[in-house]
Amino acid sequence: MLKKSGLIIVVMCLICLMFMSVNAQQSVTVMGVWTGAEADAFLKMVAPFEEETGIKVEFTGTRDLPAILNTRVQAGNPPDVSAMPNPGQMAEFAKQGRLIPLANFMDREDLLENYSNAWLDLGSYGGKLYSIFISADLKSLVWYNPKAFAAAGYEVPSTWNELMQLSDQMIADGNAPWAIGLESGAASGWPGTDWIEDIILRIAPPETYDAWVNHEIAWTDEKVMEAFEIFGKIARSNEYVYGGPNAVLTIPFGDSPDALFTDPPNAYMHRQATFIKGFILEHFPDLVPGEDFDFFPFPAIKEEFGIPALGAADMLAMFNDTPEARAFMEYVASAPAQEIWVGELGKLAPNQKVDPMVYPDDITRKAADFLGEASIFRFDGSDLMPAAVGSGSFWTGILDYVSGESLRGVLMQIEASALDAY
Repeated sequence: MLKKSGLIIVVMCLICLMFMSVNAQQSVTVMGVWTGAEADAFLKMVAPFEEETGIKVEFTGTRDLPAILNTRVQAGNPPDVSAMPNPGQMAEFAKQGRLIPLANFMDREDLLENYSNAWLDLGSYGGKLYSIFISADLKSLVWYNPKAFAAAGYEVPSTWNELMQLSDQMIADGNAPWAIGLESGAASGWPGTDWIEDIILRIAPPETYDAWVNHEIAWTDEKVMEAFEIFGKIARSNEYVYGGPNAVLTIPFGDSPDALFTDPPNAYMHRQATFIKGFILEHFPDLVPGEDFDFFPFPAIKEEFGIPALGAADMLAMFNDTPEARAFMEYVASAPAQEIWVGELGKLAPNQKVDPMVYPDDITRKAADFLGEASIFRFDGSDLMPAAVGSGSFWTGILDYVSGESLRGVLMQIEASALDAY
């Protein structure tokens, strides 16, 4: 059964449809990046909507969403609703006048009862709301093995200085502090971009991060260089990282946290997003979240900038203004819809009214609390950049830097590509 808010949405849907032919099968076409288990979870989420409204959700899932969606939009044949690869592409479609402003039928004050301003602002362009977020992955986390920490007498740090002191103590004890893996096939290098993004948010105000993402400051800017140097102190070291730089370059990102669970541990800490929990449990199904593995927030580096939240998120926008599409967008913005979605996938819900008991374990609930309490949230920077940079020269630049190339040379190469791409 849908909860009260879900029932209100259903009534609104039925009112929208009351003047339409009862003999016709009403439908809404939706395109997304989800396939496999994620597509199954999406269909479970929309099943109550279909049952209560009689609207058929015609879903197409593709991993090549950016290219296929852009082709269909340019051909004048977009889906009614689509996931957006990132806020940058959403803004491009909005700028072109392709998207429907959600204020046409959704009230911002009502949405603020469920969403923070940060989420609504992230889904807006030119002061108008165009996109609704239905789930998020939090990236600003350091994973560790609590039992291994306790056995070695290590304590969870709360500042960057404490984190580096702990790392130095681990080295003195003959241990490798960090496990890092940058290998990801054609996407190799991307885990390092998350390090850079998290660090920039902790050594400069969020406006600097935004300016960097938008190429309003150069890649050779002192703050960008400082972030790379902080990352490089760990990733380019034979002492700070398990296996040294060669291992960093060759270990698949999903295998990297395995080092925390050997006996004795090959490493003690791993920085990665909430989705790494799935890899850990796939490799070690007997581990108990919160007991055998846990996380602490990637700590503040400069106190005045606190602990921002970096992440990625699933967002939906509307191309065709139909009663069915309106009803669908109102439904996916609701807590009942997102409870199904995040409950199936272990993701985090932007809607603050979602019952925390739908999360599969305490560790996911803790991540949801962290995300909800963060005063600053920023979307993954490389996802917002033009592809030639964000998933091109930035990824390869990370690999070049870790392999030993000079920082200035690496950043000048990325800067050259950015000058062409922006």
